[in-house]
Amino acid sequence: MERSRWKSCMFATVCLMSIFTAHVCFGDTDPRDILAINSLYAALGYPSLPGWLVSGGDPCAEGWQGVQCVNSNITGIILNGANLGGELGENLGAFVSIIQIDLSNNHIGGRIPSSLPFTIKSLMLSGNHLTGNIPDSLSMLGQMTDLSLRNNNLIGEIPDSFQDLTPLTTLDLSGNNLSGPLPPSMAKLSSITTLHLNDNHLTGVLDVLQDLPLIFLDVENNLFSGPIPPKLMTIPNFRSMGNPFNTTVIPSPPVISPSPSSFGPKPPEIGPGLQVFEEPPPEPPHSSGKFKSLLSNKYVWIGIGGFLILIILALGLCFCVSKCCKKKSTVKVSKSERAKNSVLNDLKPSEQRENDTKNKDSLVMSSVKGEKIETKPKSKNDHVMIDMTKVNARSFTTPPLLPQPSRGVVKPTGVPKAAPSRPLRSVNSAKFFSIASLQEHTNSFSQENLVGNGMIATVYRAELPSGKLLAIKKLDDATSRKWSDERFMQLVTNVSKLRNENIVGVEGYCVEHGQRLFVYEYCENGTLHEALHLNDEIHEKLSWNSRVNVALQIAKALEYLHELCQPPVVHQNLKSTNILFDNELNARVSDCGLAPLLPSSHVSELQGLGYGAPELELGSYTYQSDVYSFGVIMLELLTGRKAFDSSRPRGEQFLVRWAISRLHDIEALSRMVDPSLQSACSFKSLSRFADIISLCVQPEPEFRPPMSEIVQNLLHMIQRSP
Repeated sequence: MERSRWKSCMFATVCLMSIFTAHVCFGDTDPRDILAINSLYAALGYPSLPGWLVSGGDPCAEGWQGVQCVNSNITGIILNGANLGGELGENLGAFVSIIQIDLSNNHIGGRIPSSLPFTIKSLMLSGNHLTGNIPDSLSMLGQMTDLSLRNNNLIGEIPDSFQDLTPLTTLDLSGNNLSGPLPPSMAKLSSITTLHLNDNHLTGVLDVLQDLPLIFLDVENNLFSGPIPPKLMTIPNFRSMGNPFNTTVIPSPPVISPSPSSFGPKPPEIGPGLQVFEEPPPEPPHSSGKFKSLLSNKYVWIGIGGFLILIILALGLCFCVSKCCKKKSTVKVSKSERAKNSVLNDLKPSEQRENDTKNKDSLVMSSVKGEKIETKPKSKNDHVMIDMTKVNARSFTTPPLLPQPSRGVVKPTGVPKAAPSRPLRSVNSAKFFSIASLQEHTNSFSQENLVGNGMIATVYRAELPSGKLLAIKKLDDATSRKWSDERFMQLVTNVSKLRNENIVGVEGYCVEHGQRLFVYEYCENGTLHEALHLNDEIHEKLSWNSRVNVALQIAKALEYLHELCQPPVVHQNLKSTNILFDNELNARVSDCGLAPLLPSSHVSELQGLGYGAPELELGSYTYQSDVYSFGVIMLELLTGRKAFDSSRPRGEQFLVRWAISRLHDIEALSRMVDPSLQSACSFKSLSRFADIISLCVQPEPEFRPPMSEIVQNLLHMIQRSP
């Protein structure tokens, strides 16, 4: 009995210890979530993440980096840009209540696990090295609203797994190696507003998308064919370049009449739409309807023949008259022309050659929409040479034929030797520059004139003979190939309309031999990024009042784009490197209106640099996204720090994350100020500036103020400053 009692006591003790141990190990976090996150940590290769443990631990109570909890359950794992490697493992589906996973912009490889949490609403895996197919198990994620697999190495067809994903609003599969047609179940995405399929190898037609409530659709750089459904053309933001779409309307087949005796044959149409109809089958000889039909056909064809003869006679008469008129005009030569010709004939051969060179035509006959421009007679062998820097495009109803490069000027790489370009319509507010003239003014785009390299273009410094400086933005080959001459000219037209004292203005353009270039005003004092972080001389000139004025000038530029332009313009690439300083250190916003040129990858780059608003991850870019980027620039002006600085400790690398909690603490705020200002700003001024920043960088875009309100706040701040 005693032994049995002793055993019972020991068993009870072990049970109590087990319960106590379990409580100590798992603490406030659901044990199932702990096992799931430990498994994920192992699959990722045990990266250096503050708080994370190899086994056990209490993620919710201990505040593991990037882990979000509600009560005892893990509801989110946010580790965007955390330099993670490894794989995702096969136990993601073990999380009990997780609704958000964001592991974007890391180095995670392997396949997407087939086991995914049923509770997930937002799954962000973009910017990694994921391989294999998209799993069919997507069909089980009936609560998901946002899915981004952008910029990975996924292959195969998109699975037909969308029939139950009706809550899905944003889907981004761009930048992979996906192939095959779009699955039929995509037609069931009744809530989707944003869809990115660009930069894949997808085939087939787009009919499955035509009834979806899309606001943004990007299918660029695929292999889609067939005509584009008309409903897709009404989508506010529809991008379709780089696909072999067939825009030809297929003619409908001829209608076969039910009774040949009741309808006479339709006369042929004159012109390119000529239709040929087969003769109806013969009827029996005794049919009276056949005789009437033949009789009526005979009269119809006689009438048509007579009409055609009259047209031929009229055309012949017009031809004879025009030939006679032309002959007369050719024969008539004025006395002055005869005298001039006699003088030319009397010249020595060398003098005559020199005179011919001086009198070469700068413009040849051109005809657009029936308009004719006549010039002096020109030999076939003469080459056209125009100095377009001295010619205003307003002078021509159509732009001149593009000139050949002069001797001694090296052609840029890839320019064909003899590829005659067709005339393009002129842009009234911008000059046309030839490749030859731009080469001359940039010393053949030499390295000493190189200003910088951007995402889509290289910028060179050019000096005109008058001494005026220009900035030449030469689009790279990949970007140029995506734009036809006509679409590029339309873009030039739109950009050249943007005229504001706080915007870098377009002076001209070049579209020649496959090259696409913008010619801008030149701002000699570099960028805001250089002034704050690289150029000590200009940094010293940026006093507190100067920085507030810089913020005001940028705000006015955005106010003009967002609220005064029709239609409004969203910048989509606002950062300190796109803020330029003129001779008087006035801030000017550059690259306005060039958003259509940006590749889909620019969103990731903007976020990686610290300027991207949170909603960009969902594929949504609005005016409020520009406001967020403006708030980041204001933070740079306030602190003198970079928007993203990898040299700083992990918690301080992204400026917004580090600063947001300090903006309403006056002591912390005063310590944030750029040390070079040396307490030159009052606490009151600092507080007002911080309030504006706080409004701009709010996570929810709908709570950010419009730019006109920000302009007024900055104006009041300047007026009230001592």
